[in-house]
Amino acid sequence: MAIENGILSLEEEQRLLAPIDAHVAGIQDKINALRRDGTDNVIALTNHMAIIRENANYTKAEKARMIAEDKQALVKAKAVEAQNKGQVNALIAEAVKYLDENYDTAYYNKVVASCEAQKSAENARYNAELASMKKQYEADLAKLTNAGEIKDEKYVFKNKLFDAKLKHDSTLQEIKDRQHDAFTHRYHLIDLLRLSRFTFMENQKQKLENYRYTFNIKQFLLNNGLYIAILAVFALLCVLTPIIKHTQLLTTNNILNILQAASPRMFLALGVGGLILLGGTDLSVGRMVGTSMVLSTMIMHKGINTGMLFGKVFDFTGLPIGVRIVLALVVCMCVTTTFSAIAGFFTARFKIHPFISTMANMLMMFGLMTFATKGVSFGAIEMTIPKTIIPKIGGQFPSIILWAVAAVIVMYFIWNKTRLGKNMYAVGGNQEAAAVSGISVFKITIITFVIAGILYGFGAWLECIRMVGSGSSAYGQGWETDAIAACVVGGISFKGGIGKIQGIVVGVLIFTALTYSLTILGVDTNLQFVFSGIIILSAVTIDCLKYVQKK
Repeated sequence: MAIENGILSLEEEQRLLAPIDAHVAGIQDKINALRRDGTDNVIALTNHMAIIRENANYTKAEKARMIAEDKQALVKAKAVEAQNKGQVNALIAEAVKYLDENYDTAYYNKVVASCEAQKSAENARYNAELASMKKQYEADLAKLTNAGEIKDEKYVFKNKLFDAKLKHDSTLQEIKDRQHDAFTHRYHLIDLLRLSRFTFMENQKQKLENYRYTFNIKQFLLNNGLYIAILAVFALLCVLTPIIKHTQLLTTNNILNILQAASPRMFLALGVGGLILLGGTDLSVGRMVGTSMVLSTMIMHKGINTGMLFGKVFDFTGLPIGVRIVLALVVCMCVTTTFSAIAGFFTARFKIHPFISTMANMLMMFGLMTFATKGVSFGAIEMTIPKTIIPKIGGQFPSIILWAVAAVIVMYFIWNKTRLGKNMYAVGGNQEAAAVSGISVFKITIITFVIAGILYGFGAWLECIRMVGSGSSAYGQGWETDAIAACVVGGISFKGGIGKIQGIVVGVLIFTALTYSLTILGVDTNLQFVFSGIIILSAVTIDCLKYVQKK
């Protein structure tokens, strides 16, 4: 029977649920009978053939014979399945309709009301207990005069508060579990009816319920606090810009400019992200960009170059323009991949931290290019190249964004759908465990560095085309911090093995938008480095807090 104050006992809950379970179970029995010689056999035979194919104890001839027998039986099973499909679907529809009409009104809504009443009663009990404990504590404290005894009494009171809070939280969690179980039971019934197939709306409802069930305000702020703070700053900039500069920040043109500027940087962040996933980093990104800008501009420049490379002047205009474009890309990717692979080799072979190996790359590349060019810029590339490679679609939309989207899709596929991606996560999470499980740490490390080099070269080549040249070895200064910061803000953990491509995308967009907004507002470039430093420090601090919490 029901308890006082509208709170249902577990027995009453079961009494409310029993007729629903019984009705659906009756329909389920009919469905099971129809599936027995059809769908159930199809599933069993399909699984059996898969087991046979993987079983090394059978000869090729034995496998062929058994699979042939299963295929013959499978044809009959599928025929029975097709014959009964209409009846099965009708019975499923009947059961789902019954649940839609009765589950909430006859059971779930009453459980929710009971849980709310139970929660209110528990909160009242807890508050009364705290008041009683505090009153008793004050009375006991008033009787004491010895400093040591007073200190002990305070310690005891603090422990009592902790125990009471622990008990209170446990009770609230039990209430929460009770309501969640009542919600999920409906989908358990549907799961049995449809063999784990849900409609789009059913999936969304379950995701929303699971989010509510697992939501924790402290964890939410830990995971998203930095994003919220950055969005708050960006919102403030949107308010200040019209007041100070008499121009709107959130315009279509500005948004497209942000996406356009973010596109080459996306390649760099994707490359760095892979290295951070392995527990490393890359300090040579800016120098990769500077070197590639010089080489790209030199090759795609029209006429004799204004600068010299190792004392020689080059002129590639004798080559067709398409050849020069491709040549520039190949040269950039070869150079960046070579240097990146060298750093990867020393990291993988001699266990040198990527911080050191990539710093060595940074110094070597900057020194070489500065010495080779004497710091002289190579001017601009041929003006027709940007219109060919990154034209504006419809006269407004920068197609360079599509290059970045393609890179994100490719890297998402590598990280999430390939063995390489799974191994990257494994190596980043625990190198020793990965090695024991048969993963070549050396191979994975080298491949990740090579992929990073390819992305650096491609991104720098796009940046050269976007900027129409400007081939200076000093170009790209500070880009390594932007790329690293974008990854960290996006949730790629420096502890290794944690992170998603989506996070990198968000991080790049946040940093580019913030830099663009500060520039429009007229904030000095040097002060923008201060903002970047604060964001990086905050992001890494939060990352460390998450790690400590897990420990």
